[in-house]
Formats: sequence, C-alpha cells, structure tokens
Amino acid sequence: MKRTAPYLVLAALVLLPLMQYSPVLRLGSDWMHVIIMAIMWTVTGMAWNLLGGYCGQVSFGHAAFFGMGSYCAALMTFHFQASPWWGFLVSIPATAAIAMIMGFLVLRLRGPYFVLATLAIGEVMRITFENLVDLTNGTKGITIVRDWVDKTPYYCIILGLAVGTYLLIKRMIGSKWGYYFVAVREDQDAAESLGIDTTRYKTIALVVSAILTGLAGAFYTVYMGYIDPQVVFSLGDISILIIMVVMVGGVATFWGPAVGAVIMIALSEYIRTIPYLGTAYQTFFGILLIVIIIYLPNGLVGDYRKLAKLFTRKTPGAA
Repeated sequence: MKRTAPYLVLAALVLLPLMQYSPVLRLGSDWMHVIIMAIMWTVTGMAWNLLGGYCGQVSFGHAAFFGMGSYCAALMTFHFQASPWWGFLVSIPATAAIAMIMGFLVLRLRGPYFVLATLAIGEVMRITFENLVDLTNGTKGITIVRDWVDKTPYYCIILGLAVGTYLLIKRMIGSKWGYYFVAVREDQDAAESLGIDTTRYKTIALVVSAILTGLAGAFYTVYMGYIDPQVVFSLGDISILIIMVVMVGGVATFWGPAVGAVIMIALSEYIRTIPYLGTAYQTFFGILLIVIIIYLPNGLVGDYRKLAKLFTRKTPGAA
C-alpha cells in the first residue's frame, strides 16, 4: 500500500481538473485556486525541508529566494516586454547566485546565529527591492497580464513542478548526498571528523532549495498577475508560512510538506471567510503550531502512528 499510495495520489491530482466539467462533482474556480496555492506551498515546503529538515540548517530567509524568483518573472515583462514565463529560466541562475552569496555569509554560523542571519538577509532583500524604484517600481509593484482566465493550465504547470520537485528531492536524499546531509544535521563536528566537507554539502542543499523556491516564486507572479516587495519578500507571509507548512506536516518527511500545505492553505481560506476573524488567521496558525510542537513534535506525517493509535484505541468494555 505504501508503494502504491504516491501513484494513487498522483492519478487523483491528474484527474482533478476533469471535475470542472462534471455535472455532479463540479469543481469551482475558488476551489481550484485553493488547490493551486496548496500545491505551490507544497513546492516551497519541500524545498525548505531539504535544507532545514534533512540538512538541519533552519532558514528564516527563504522569502529572499521566493521574491527573487517572483521578480525575475515580473521584470521580464516590465523592462523587456517579454513573456513572464521566461522568468522561470532566469530565476535559476539568479536564485543560485543569491544562495551562493548567502551561503558565503551565513553557512559558517550555527544555531540561532544562522537563523538570525538568514532572517536579516531576507529583510535586506525586501528593503533593497523597495528602494530600487527604477528597476522594480518600488512599493507600487508590478502588474502583468495573465495568459489564461481558466485556472486549469496553471494547475497543470504547478502540479508538474511539484512532481519534479518531489522526485528530485527523493533522489537526492536516497543518494550519498542525503546521507551527508543527515550527518551534518545530526553532528556537524563528527561529520567533519569523518572527512565530510560540510560546507560543500550545506551549500548544495542551500542552492537547490533556493532554486526550487525561486521557481515557485516565478509561478506566483504569472499566476497572480501582481507582486510588490512587501508581498513576495514578506517575513510572515512567506518565510514563516513555509516553515509552518513543514512543521505541521512533518520535518524531514517526503509527504509532510504536502499535508502541511493543504492544512495551512485550507485553514487560512476558511478563517478569512469568518466575519471579524479574517485578519486573525495568523493567530490561529500560531496556536496550531504550538499544539503540533507539544503533542506531535514530528508533525502529522512523522507522528502518524501516534495519531493512528489515538483514533483506533478501543473504549473500555468494548468487545
């Protein structure tokens, strides 16, 4: 069952757009939007999980990569009148360069110093893009024309990106690189004593994580049609949300980011529909995260056996 589950999930996701044409189970545009956003955050969660979950380098600055990818797509139209889809290709070297610079500055740090350094770099990127008005149009942001009104093409594209991200990360973790990542996470000094070049493998994890996050950012631009620095470089709405997706779903698990993304996006969309509570969704996120950390420290996927025992526990006196 465990081997066939990924294929069953993929088949269901591939067939999902057909529900729009079903007279019985018609899938509306709002639901498609929620699903697309959940898959996009799954990509960012898997990317962060490679660095923070498997390699143990907890980053609070992934908004820097997301925002860079977003602006690569937007600037293709804003300055060159080209298709924003070219931003996918441009974002790869751009986010890799940012990751290399970040790695040179912060990978020598450990623990809370590394966390604070990554957070600072994300904020520096936001302030920089706000002030480079001639290049980025500043806080006014950039608006582009979306290619399709129908959400099905966007769904297919982000699903393909998610599947590719999943396969890439699974292959990396199953290779010798994965063992080196885990060795760095568990005890960096011991890994170095065994001859592992920890700086090299932390840099590899950072660059791959950055590129995947940047691709998700580029997709966000072509899908939403508008970005500004306060949106795509946001600490709370980007960096923190990515971490929460992984924490809720399960750190260092393949399916954790997907489960976490579905829960977080569905919950946020539902809370926004409640009168007087729509702007307080981050408060509920914080409460959920506290509960998860206390009772399910490995996330929903990591502690699924604990959840299974809770729901299958027989009541006293039951036959």
